[in-house]
Amino acid sequence: MTAPPAPGAQLRHGRVPLALSFFVQGAVFALLVTRIPAIQDRYGISDGLLPVFLAAVPVLAGVGSIVTEQLVKRVRPSRVLRCVQPVVCLALLAVGSVGSMVQVAVALAAFGLAVGALDASMNMLGVSLQRAYGRSIMLGFHAAYSLGGIVGASLAWAGAHWKLSLGLLYGPVVAVLVPLAVVVGRWFVDQRDVAGPGRPEPVQSAEAIPGPPGPTSASQAPAASAPAVTPVAMRLLLPLCLVMAFAYIGDSTVSNWSAKYLQDVLGSSEQLATVPYNVYMVTTLLGRAVGDLGVRRFGAVAVVRCGTVVAAGGFAVVAAAPGAWAGMAGFTLLGLGLCVIVPQTFAAAGRYAYDSQGAGASDMAVARLNIFNYVGFLIGSPLVGALGDAWSYRGAMLVPMALVLVTLVYARSFGAPRAGYGDRHERPRTADVG
Repeated sequence: MTAPPAPGAQLRHGRVPLALSFFVQGAVFALLVTRIPAIQDRYGISDGLLPVFLAAVPVLAGVGSIVTEQLVKRVRPSRVLRCVQPVVCLALLAVGSVGSMVQVAVALAAFGLAVGALDASMNMLGVSLQRAYGRSIMLGFHAAYSLGGIVGASLAWAGAHWKLSLGLLYGPVVAVLVPLAVVVGRWFVDQRDVAGPGRPEPVQSAEAIPGPPGPTSASQAPAASAPAVTPVAMRLLLPLCLVMAFAYIGDSTVSNWSAKYLQDVLGSSEQLATVPYNVYMVTTLLGRAVGDLGVRRFGAVAVVRCGTVVAAGGFAVVAAAPGAWAGMAGFTLLGLGLCVIVPQTFAAAGRYAYDSQGAGASDMAVARLNIFNYVGFLIGSPLVGALGDAWSYRGAMLVPMALVLVTLVYARSFGAPRAGYGDRHERPRTADVG
C-alpha cells in the first residue's frame, strides 16, 4: 500500500490564500468604518439614528457567527468563507452606491450578517491550519488583517482628500478584491484535508458508519451530512470569551476615543489628534508580525501575559499623560500589547475544544468565541463615553485597563496541554500553541 503523501505542500499552499483573505477583510472593514461620516452625509442619517445603524452591524455579525456555528456542521468552513467574502465586498459597494436610507440599511444588514460568517469561518481555518502546522502561525494571519486595515484606511484617506464619492472610491477597490477573493478561495485548506500522520483523525460524519480502514480523499468526505459532534460547554469557554470581550473593549476605546482624548483632554491640534490611531494600527501590525516568533520561543502563556501588562501600562500612560506626545506613547504601547491577545484567544479556544471533543467542536468553539468580539465592540465605546461624561475621560481610561488586566487571571487557559505535529516539515518545539 502506498503511504499517503505528507501534507507539507498543501499546508503551504493553504497558508498564503488564507492570509490574503485576512488582508482583504481588513481592507474592506477599514474602508467602511473610516468613511462613516461620509456615509451619514450621503444618506442624511441623523445623529440620533446613526448609533442605531452602527450598533446593528455588530449585532447582526453576532447572528451571522451563530448561524455559521450550525452551518459548519454540514458545510466546510472553507466553502462558507469562499461564499461570504465576495458578499462582504459587494455589500460595501452597495453601501456607497444605493440611493436611499432604507437601501443603505439593507446593505449594512447584509454586510453585518456576512461579516459574522466571514470572521468565524476565517478564524476556524486559521486555527485548524495552525494545528496542522504544529506551531504558532495565527498571529501572522491577523498581521495580514492589520496590514489590510492600514491599506484600507489609506485608501479612504485618499478618497476623502480627493473628494471622491463613495461609489467612485469603493467601486475600483471592490472590482479588484472580489476576483482576488474568488481566486484565493479555491486554495483554502480545511482540517479534513490536512490530517497528518500521527494525528488523531478529526471528527467527521463518516466515522459514525463502521467500515474497513483506508484513506479517504477530501472529495469523498460527506460534508453535507451532520457530524456527531459534542460542543464544549459554554462555561468552560467563558474565561476565553471574557478575555475576547475585554480585549475588544480596549480596541474600540482606541478606535473611537483616541482622537477626541488627545484633542480635548491633552490639548493637541486637530491634525495631531488623527495620529494615535494610525500609530496604534502600525504597532498592532508590527507586534503581530513578530508575535508568532515570541510564541514559539516563550510559549503562548508568557506572550499573552506580557501583552496584557504592556496594554495595561499603555492605558495607565494615556490616563496620566501630561501632554499629547506622552498620550501617543501610551497608544503605541496599547497597540503592542493588545495585538497578541485576540489571535491567541482564538487559538486557545480551538485547541481546547479539539483536544476534548474533536475537530468539529473546535469550529463550534471558534464561532461562539467570535460573538464576543462584537460584544466588546458594542460595549467599549458607549462605556468610555458614559464614564467620561459622568466622571472624567482620564478616569474612564482606567476602566478598560482594569478589564484587560483580567486576562492575567485566565492566562493559564492559553497553555497547550499537549502538542501535536501534523506536518513533518515542521520541527517540534517545546513551547507551542497548536
